[in-house]
Amino acid sequence: MTFYVVKGAADACGRGCDSWIEVEGKVESDTATRFKAFLDRHRDRSLPIYFASPGGNLDQAIAMGTLLHGKPSIARVGRTMVQECGFEAQDSDVCVKLKQSGRELHGDLFTSGAICASACPYAFVGAAVHEIAPDAILAVHSPKVVLNFRGGQPDAVAIATANQRGRERADRVASAYLAKMGIDAGLLALTRTVKFEDIHVLTRDEIARFGIDRREAVETPWRFESSALNSVRKIAVVKAPGDMSFRLLQWRVTCFNSDNFSFDFQRPTRAGALVAVAHGGGSPVYFNGPLSAGSGSSFEQWGMRLIHSRLESLVDQPQIEIIETSLASDGRSVPQTTKLSNDGWTHAMESLLASCPPARGAVVVHSSEAASK
Repeated sequence: MTFYVVKGAADACGRGCDSWIEVEGKVESDTATRFKAFLDRHRDRSLPIYFASPGGNLDQAIAMGTLLHGKPSIARVGRTMVQECGFEAQDSDVCVKLKQSGRELHGDLFTSGAICASACPYAFVGAAVHEIAPDAILAVHSPKVVLNFRGGQPDAVAIATANQRGRERADRVASAYLAKMGIDAGLLALTRTVKFEDIHVLTRDEIARFGIDRREAVETPWRFESSALNSVRKIAVVKAPGDMSFRLLQWRVTCFNSDNFSFDFQRPTRAGALVAVAHGGGSPVYFNGPLSAGSGSSFEQWGMRLIHSRLESLVDQPQIEIIETSLASDGRSVPQTTKLSNDGWTHAMESLLASCPPARGAVVVHSSEAASK
C-alpha cells in the first residue's frame, strides 16, 4: 500500500479543497506502521483521505482505522491519476516509485468506479467522518484465515480447529472495533454471509443503515467524461421524506455542436409525473418524456434540447432545483424538489465545449490563417 499527498485543480476534492491524501493498494503486514509514520509527517495538514484498495490484512486495516480514530479526519473512496506518471501506467514500477518518493504530486481525482473492498472498509470507517460518493464502491466479504503451522503438515482435524479459532478471533476483534467506531452490528452480520471467494457491494440503503454514511442526499460534482460520446455528467442518490429507499438520479449533457445541446435526466420509473429544472426563483423548464432507458430497465429517461445560452442560464448558477411533480390519489399535484449544487460545472463545460464540433454557419479560423492575417 502506498500513501502520498496530491495537489489538484481548484475544488477537486470539494468546495475550497485542492489537496488530498491518496491511500492505495493492498493492506500488508507492515502497512499500519508505515501509515503512522506518514500521518506523523503530515500531522500539521488537515487533508481528506481517499482510499482505493482491494483489501488485504484485516488486523492491519483495523490498526489503520484506529490511528485515524479520534483525529479530525475525513475518509472517502476515490482514485487518483498522477500527472507526473505521464504515459506510464499508474501501477507501473516507475509510477509507484514516484508515489513512494515522499514528494507532493499533482493529479486528478475520480470517485467513479473507485473501490474500497474486503479489509479496506475497516480502515475507512476509523475516520471521524466517512463519506461515500454515489459512484464509488464499498464492498465486503468474510475474512480468510491464513494458517502458519510449524513442524510438519497437521492433520485435517487440526486444520479445521485452527480455522474455527481463527474465524472466532477475527469475529471478536472486528465486532469490538466496529462497535467502537459506531458502526451497526448488521455490517458484520452481513459479512458473515458472504464467502471469502465472493464479494458483496453495499447498497446505498445498507451504507446508511449501518451508519457508514447516513446523508440522505449525496451528489457528485459535474464532471467531464471523455468517451465515444463526450459528456458532462452528474450523479446523486437521494432519499426524500416518504421514500422507502434511496433513488439514483443521473444528469448528462452532450453536444450536437458548440451551440446545440442535449440535457438528459434519468431516474427510477415513476408513473404519472412531470420533471422540470429551475433555479433561484426562475420559471421551471420542463423535460420531455419519459422514455424507457432500455429493455427491461427500471429506469426512465427525460430530456430537452437547448442552445448554449439557454443551457448556461439554467445551470450556470450556484444551485439548481429538479422538480418532480406527481398526482396524489385525490388528484392533487404533489411536487418533490431536489436541490443540487453546481460545483464543477464551469470547468466540465469548458472541456465539453473544446470537444464539440463548431456550430453550423460558424466561421472557423485556423491558426495558420490567423498568423498570416
